[in-house]
Amino acid sequence: MTALTPSKPGAGPATPAPAGAVPAAAPSSRRRIIPLVVAALVLGGGGTYYAHARHFEDTDDAQIDGNITNLSPRVAGTLLAVHVQDNQVVKEGELLAEVDPTDYEIAVAQAKAGLAQAEATFNAENPSVPMTETSNQTAISAADADVSSAESGLVAADREVKQLTAQLELAKANAKNAVTERERADKLGAQGAISQAELDTRNTTADAASANVAAMTAALAAAQARYTQAQSRISFTRSHVVELKANAPRQLDVRKASVGAREAQLDLARAQLKQAELNLGYTKIVAPVGGIVGRKSMSVGDRVAPGQQVLALARTDGLWVTANFRETQLRDMRAGQPVTIHVDALDLELHGKIESVAGATGSRFSLFPPENASGNFVKVVQRIPVRIALDPNEPGMDRLRPGMSVEPEVRVR
Repeated sequence: MTALTPSKPGAGPATPAPAGAVPAAAPSSRRRIIPLVVAALVLGGGGTYYAHARHFEDTDDAQIDGNITNLSPRVAGTLLAVHVQDNQVVKEGELLAEVDPTDYEIAVAQAKAGLAQAEATFNAENPSVPMTETSNQTAISAADADVSSAESGLVAADREVKQLTAQLELAKANAKNAVTERERADKLGAQGAISQAELDTRNTTADAASANVAAMTAALAAAQARYTQAQSRISFTRSHVVELKANAPRQLDVRKASVGAREAQLDLARAQLKQAELNLGYTKIVAPVGGIVGRKSMSVGDRVAPGQQVLALARTDGLWVTANFRETQLRDMRAGQPVTIHVDALDLELHGKIESVAGATGSRFSLFPPENASGNFVKVVQRIPVRIALDPNEPGMDRLRPGMSVEPEVRVR
C-alpha cells in the first residue's frame, strides 16, 4: 500500500508518499541521542581519569641521569699520542693519551741521585750517636780515676808533710843539743880539759845538726808544696768530672739531633723520588672509570696543564631517573613506591622505585635563587627533584644515555 501524506487544513487532497520514505520523527531522535552518548563518554572518561589520577602521579619533566667524569691531566706537558675519539666506549684503566715523559724521567733520575746522597750522609752520621755515648762514658770513667788518683796523692802528700814535720822537730832538737855540746866543749877547751880533737868533733857535730835542720826544713817546704799541688789537682779533676757529666747528655742530644736531621733529609729524598715516579706515571692518562668518551678537546702536540679539562666520560652503568614533580604532587609520594618509566627515544617501558626526594626545590639550587621578600611576589607552583632508581636487568638499559627524556608514572595508592 502507498502511504498517504496528510495535507494541511484548507489544502487539496492528500498525495501519496514515495515508497521507502523515513518518517519525519527520525532526525529529531538522533539529535537527542547524540548528546546523551557524548555526555556518557565524557562522564566515563572523566571517571576513568579521576580514578587513575587518584592512584598515579606523572610528569613529563624528567630525564635519565648518570655520572659524568671530567678528565684533566695531572702533569703539564706536550701530548705525544691520543688513543680515543668522541663516542668511543672505553674500559676502566684503558690508556687514553700520553704526555711527553722526558722531563719527568730526568726528575726521577735526579731524585734517585738525591736519595743515594741522603742515604750515604745518614749512614755516615748514624754511628756517631753510640760513638759519642761511648766516648763520654770513657771520659767520665777516666776523670773519676783521676779524682781517685788525686785523692790518693793528697793523702800521701799529707802523710809526707806530717812525717817531715816530725823529722824537722827532731833535727832541731838534735841541732840544739849539738850547739849546747859545742859551747860546753869550747869552755872546756879554753881550760885545757879536753883535747883539740874532741873540740873539733863537737863543732862538726853541731854544724851537721844545723845542716840537717836546714835540709829538713827544705824537704818539709817541698812536701807542703806537693800537698798544695795535690789539693789543686783534686779540685780540678772533680770540676772536670762535673763538667763531663753535665756536657755528656748535651753532646749526645746534639748528635741525635744531627742524625735526626739526616734521617729527615733521607725521608724527604724518598718522598721526592716517590713524587717524581708518580709524576712520571701521570704522563699516561688512563680512564678512571668505564664509559663513553665525549667533549674530547685534545690532539697530538697540544700543550696541556693540570686542571685543564680534556675529555668527559659518561658512565652508562648505575643510571637513575631525575623527575621534577610539582610540589602539589608530592602529598602521597614515599620512598619505595613503584614507578613505570616511559623512555621517549626508545619507546620502552622501564620499572623502578622512588629512592629519595630532594632537600629543596629546583629553584633553590639555582645559581640565583628567587628572593620573595623583594619586589612583587607572584606565587608559582614549584618543582622538586625526585630520584628514581631503575630496576636491574631491565631490557634496553644498555641503550640508555644520561639526558634522555622520560615520563615516569608513580603509583601512590
